[in-house]
Amino acid sequence: MTIVASKAQIDADDALDWVSVCKLADIEKNTGVCAEFNGEQVAIFHLYSDALASKSDVKAVSNFDPFAQANVLSRGLITEKDANFHIASPLLKQEFCLESGQCLQDEAVAIPTYQARINQGIVELREGK
Repeated sequence: MTIVASKAQIDADDALDWVSVCKLADIEKNTGVCAEFNGEQVAIFHLYSDALASKSDVKAVSNFDPFAQANVLSRGLITEKDANFHIASPLLKQEFCLESGQCLQDEAVAIPTYQARINQGIVELREGK
């Protein structure tokens, strides 16, 4: 037997997984903030560039810098290379891909990533990628 959910059911089920964190307007363009999500510090970045057709996007990764052993990544520098966005640690300058969490300088190191979206002007997160 195959069960087919209506679009409304899928949207309702999908909404249950997402957690509202803040208004997009609370995060300046091309900066980050730290938020607590499921007991973890998460760095949320508001991206805005020509590579995104001058539209806003949000990315979320762990706020913990494994090299500096400190929760600082939300204060890092956002970089863009070949339409890929990275965060450079404000302390030791290692860069992490905002999609995969992979460190550019040490491929043996990656940080956790989170699903993030903008829903009617609200930034929402959920576990996993």
